[in-house]
Amino acid sequence: MTGFAAQQRRVLSGMRSTGRLHLGHYHGVLKNWVRLQHEYECFFFAADWHALTTHYEQPGDITTNVWDMVIDWLAAGVNPGSATLFIQSQVPEHAELHLLLSMITPLGWLERVPTYKDQQEKLRERDLATYGFLGYPLLQSADILIYQAGVVPVGEDQVSHVEMTREVARRFNHLYGREPNFEEKAEAAARKMGKKNAKLYFDLRKRYQEQGDHEALNTARALLETQQNISIADRERLFGYLDGEGKVILPEPQALLTESARMPGLDGQKMSKSYGNTIALNDPPDVVEKKLRTMPTDPARVRRTDPGEPEKCPVWQLHQVYSNDETRQWVQEGCRNAGIGCLDCKKPIIDAVLDELRPIQQRASEYESDPGAVHAIIREGCEKAREEARKTLEEVRQAMGLTYR
Repeated sequence: MTGFAAQQRRVLSGMRSTGRLHLGHYHGVLKNWVRLQHEYECFFFAADWHALTTHYEQPGDITTNVWDMVIDWLAAGVNPGSATLFIQSQVPEHAELHLLLSMITPLGWLERVPTYKDQQEKLRERDLATYGFLGYPLLQSADILIYQAGVVPVGEDQVSHVEMTREVARRFNHLYGREPNFEEKAEAAARKMGKKNAKLYFDLRKRYQEQGDHEALNTARALLETQQNISIADRERLFGYLDGEGKVILPEPQALLTESARMPGLDGQKMSKSYGNTIALNDPPDVVEKKLRTMPTDPARVRRTDPGEPEKCPVWQLHQVYSNDETRQWVQEGCRNAGIGCLDCKKPIIDAVLDELRPIQQRASEYESDPGAVHAIIREGCEKAREEARKTLEEVRQAMGLTYR
């Protein structure tokens, strides 16, 4: 990375490799990835180490799950020409940064992550009394920080993980960013920009630090991005000098709240494998149709002639995802006055879901018939990811005094 603006244009997001994906993944994550890949520099990874935190006793499934998941990504429209796709465990720099960050991260930070106790409660049938499970938020931090990602798309339940990543980065920079003679080196770096730009930089820095002028901070950052005659190291010193801290080695990421509507499952709960209420992206058309035709409906509609209430029916939630205003109005009126039956109501949903899945399954079939092409995509993505990860790790090792030359 070359500075603040470049960092802000980089997105990092991963998905645990626990099997074939379903419509909940498609609407909640993949459609967002497809959009982001055209707006940011995106790194998307299969989180196979994260899968081990809860499924360590079934390691044989993980490899198959990874390749199945990657095919679903590609079939959904994630483009390897627009985003870097890779497998977490094939970039060992993640693990080394996780180890180094574990040396400075207080145990209490991990124990207070809200999802830690929530997941323990939800997965009581599994043995989660392991460091891997306790430490997975820190591994997530390493995943993000190793690429100096500025933006991390998450749902509301994951914001606390990004906030912890910010705290870890802040602590690391505080401990290791204060290189000897930092102020003198930063001021010397500013003078390399020329007399006029140096004066402007110091004026903007003073306005931010003394008056809290965030517009001055943004202007100063933009100024640094335009400078061609200073090194990357000097640029990072000047970013840190702006904030009154040391050299920024691990930039703090921002959470990007995703626009993922809650994708309802076949029973009205959130679509999830643990609830057994999913429609998989690779479900054959006859399976999809059977699942939708046998969905539960408003229990008040025992007979065809009984009126119902759409808000009490799981099928209505799917109409809110798939149907237009005209169809929804037809459902509201027809259900309440018993003008339509439940199978009539489900027909537009069946058609819409099959139409949505048809091109996805066609592309998936093409990739499944050519596994070598899929492996090549991931191999190339892993190489690019490692190249970027090594740059960060070199800075981290140097800051921690772990370079032996």
